Amino acid sequence: MRHYINIYTLIIGILVCSSCDSLLEVDTVSDITNNDYWQSQGDMESYLFGIYDQFRNVNNNTNYFEDRGDSFVPGMEGGPSNAWNQNLTDQNAPNWLSFYGVIQHCNLLLKYSEQINFGIQADKDRILAETYFMRAHTYFSLLRIWGDVPLELEPTESDSKPQLPRAPKEDVMDQVLSDINRAIELFPESGFKNKSRASKPAAYALKADVLLWKAKVLNGTDTDLLEVIVAADAASVGTSLEEDFEKIFDNESKNGREIIFSIYMHRDEKGDHYSSQLKPRDVFVQNAVNVGDIAFARSGARSQYAPSPKLQSVFKEYASDIRRSKSIIEAVAPGDVSIGWFDNKMRGSVNAGNRYYDSDIVVYRLAEMILFKAEALAALNRTGEAIDELDKIRARAKIGDYTGATDKIAVERAILRERFREFYLELKRWPDLLRFHFGGTIDVYGEVPNLSGTTVPLYSPIPKIQIDRNPELKQTDGYEK
Repeated sequence: MRHYINIYTLIIGILVCSSCDSLLEVDTVSDITNNDYWQSQGDMESYLFGIYDQFRNVNNNTNYFEDRGDSFVPGMEGGPSNAWNQNLTDQNAPNWLSFYGVIQHCNLLLKYSEQINFGIQADKDRILAETYFMRAHTYFSLLRIWGDVPLELEPTESDSKPQLPRAPKEDVMDQVLSDINRAIELFPESGFKNKSRASKPAAYALKADVLLWKAKVLNGTDTDLLEVIVAADAASVGTSLEEDFEKIFDNESKNGREIIFSIYMHRDEKGDHYSSQLKPRDVFVQNAVNVGDIAFARSGARSQYAPSPKLQSVFKEYASDIRRSKSIIEAVAPGDVSIGWFDNKMRGSVNAGNRYYDSDIVVYRLAEMILFKAEALAALNRTGEAIDELDKIRARAKIGDYTGATDKIAVERAILRERFREFYLELKRWPDLLRFHFGGTIDVYGEVPNLSGTTVPLYSPIPKIQIDRNPELKQTDGYEK
């Protein structure tokens, strides 16, 4: 997939886009250009790669999920985001336009695919399945960040298209599940062709994730939780846990046996991995006694954030935990003086004397399917079975079996704590906190320091300028003036 950029540049050159004041302020494509472009199987294949490129861009960011959680504190360079400070307003609100850009292109491909014939129908079905997967994943992100969002299912191709209001969260959830189920139906193979592209196992992994959100945040049912278990098992086929935790993220073993779906990165194409925000420049750690163990760079690193003391304390609970040194690292100067804490999980690659942060973005892996099952089982009050799943992850981490209380809340808290250690910096923490908050396990306002003592809404606002341009949009609850 190293040819993403070249192909996408070609597509942009072919598809002459023009901006209009439409519902979502996304670029639109003229009818003449559409008629000229959508002619062959190669057109669909190339356009799909372009969508993957935009999909990668929207997911290569900590602002929407990790920043609002409790994983970070300010680092050495620059200040934290408004999301981290929990001071979002309609003036500095995160924008959803890049997400709708992905959806716009998914909608275009789905629409114009109808007029293109393939020699092998399975090849067309796979492209459509991947497109439905990316549209579902993108709407799921929108749902978790903003709650109610417009449901745009047709491409915007002229400025006469009606503007849409925000759809209720439940309707968005229904559409996400519809797209996932359609993807599962369309994938012609049960396993993987390329783990850097969506697959049937990846669709099942997304389904497990989505159904947990539905069950715990949107007042779902036990049936949803039971389906989580089925989907997590289906996603796990053909995978196994890596014995060496570090190998999951090592550039020398990309898309290893534990990976279900990852987003491809490479220094010659897209090397600005979000984890660079927690890495130091060489000048800050050059005198560290353990400098050789630190993933520093001459350029491209910016320690905007550091692993939080809370995260450090969770890792320190077990001296034997093999994930700690592979996830975070303290730079120490002579005399045992601490320079600071940095990410050590996504180390990227070294070339020509500089480090490039081009580790793949791991979206789903087997360990999460195991803990998804544990979470669903605990929510069903089947805590013994939940502990059995939890212990699989603890065994790989070398921290021993869970020996705490076995009531529902205690086991759920143990699962959440294990997810904190296991999935640090994998863009999971804020959604995890919200699921367990709405599920009644924790109070997120007591977990996140910058939320303590506040009534800050848990969904994000939308920029005022979008409401000014589309009067059908209403501000997120809690941000109205």
